[in-house]
Amino acid sequence: MTTGTARTADEAPLFGPESQFSTFFDDPRWALAMIRATVLEAAHPQIGAALVDNSTFVAHPWRRLRNTFLSMRRMFGTDPAVREREAARLNRLHARMSGSDSRGRAYDAMDRATRAWVVATLFESAVTMCRLSGQPLDHDTMAQMYAEYRAFLAALDGDAGELPEDVNDFWRYFDRVVENELENTEAARVILYRLFDHLPAPALLDGAPTLWAAGRAVAGPLLGAITVASLPEPYRRRAGLPEMPGAPTVMQGAYLAAGLTRFLPEGWINAESIIEALSLSPDSDDPRARTVTALTARMKRASALFRLLTPLSGEAEPVPTGSAGSGEGRRSAEEFFRKVLDQTGDGHLDWPDLAAMARELSTRLDLDEPEETRLYDAFAAWWRELQAALDTDGDGRVSADEYAAAVPSLAGPALIRVAEVLFDATDKDHSGTIDADEYRTLFRTAFHRDLTTTDGTYGRSAFVGDFLSFMSGRRTSTPYDPLLADA
Repeated sequence: MTTGTARTADEAPLFGPESQFSTFFDDPRWALAMIRATVLEAAHPQIGAALVDNSTFVAHPWRRLRNTFLSMRRMFGTDPAVREREAARLNRLHARMSGSDSRGRAYDAMDRATRAWVVATLFESAVTMCRLSGQPLDHDTMAQMYAEYRAFLAALDGDAGELPEDVNDFWRYFDRVVENELENTEAARVILYRLFDHLPAPALLDGAPTLWAAGRAVAGPLLGAITVASLPEPYRRRAGLPEMPGAPTVMQGAYLAAGLTRFLPEGWINAESIIEALSLSPDSDDPRARTVTALTARMKRASALFRLLTPLSGEAEPVPTGSAGSGEGRRSAEEFFRKVLDQTGDGHLDWPDLAAMARELSTRLDLDEPEETRLYDAFAAWWRELQAALDTDGDGRVSADEYAAAVPSLAGPALIRVAEVLFDATDKDHSGTIDADEYRTLFRTAFHRDLTTTDGTYGRSAFVGDFLSFMSGRRTSTPYDPLLADA
């Protein structure tokens, strides 16, 4: 995008609909830029280690995408109170992430230089996406965008001193980090070589695995090749990343094609609506579910046709787990462990998995700091209880086999406490029941689901019972699956 009439950074708003960031929010090119930025983030040793230990991006990439999108929407919005609340939430989230990588090097998600690098990759990738799509930014527009990203960092850290003040100095900073600090980390390799090839279907396409696998078989390697080709050449060389013949041409074509969407009428592409639609499952009672259900039925027919014509090994249509319309049924211990408990996707249950559950619940329910802390403390107590009961080999984590051998131990006093804290966070007026409005906030706003209650309220015992049934009874659940089990 070139513009000779762009306002200077001193006169243009840093947040809101007139900001440069907002002009890219519904731009399909932004999806390519975000993937690229994520790889550059993951290539930083501290960020890469934090992602491997704490992130759910492997097991739940679509959920991670949705949360990141909504967070950036809040941070770049016009309401300073919303921005401050979101910044405080992000800071609390990052303050809980520290440890050491496989080489014994310490990491801390609150490290200011590391957080500055995250913001730097977003800005640089936005500039690169414009250049690759044949719409390079002029200096004034670039300076304005850089001021916005520095303001974003300042909203998180209190100031933006870890990034150079002038955009011209930024490029020397960026090149220095690429040359001296980035590595071929495990997190970067997972994104480039595992995530694209094994990307789980979003809820919208969960009922048509064969169709999804066919599309992923083509799109996965293509996305990987485009991303690698777009990375800075010094990093590709140092990390030993292979470049597919013709990949630069494919990459250029992909960015150019995505850039053509600027000619579509305004409002035709709405990123938030697309992301929310992908999160819907056919059994949702969301108003958009009728369209989703009809689309899913068509996709299942197409999936059946693909299966007949080009069967793919290892992919099978799911077997329904409950009666039609019940929204609830039994699931195997293996499925429950993989879809619900193992939030990070590393094949084991440990504290980062339960912390991810607490984080997702806190985010969806928009809990204040005291409520969030109580929820994390309850999950921490549950983890100590699980570790004592299930970790039979003493390695500090619970394997799928250890879990399957002692499932009843999941429903101990600590898990009951988790349910009670969650109930208290929902019962805003402390009446002892969840009324219609509170009920709507919990299951409609946060979970995109409704449950039928007999008297219009949801009592503590019923709530705790349903939560325990889901978390320890291996039952699918209409309200909780979208939150903790859906990708």
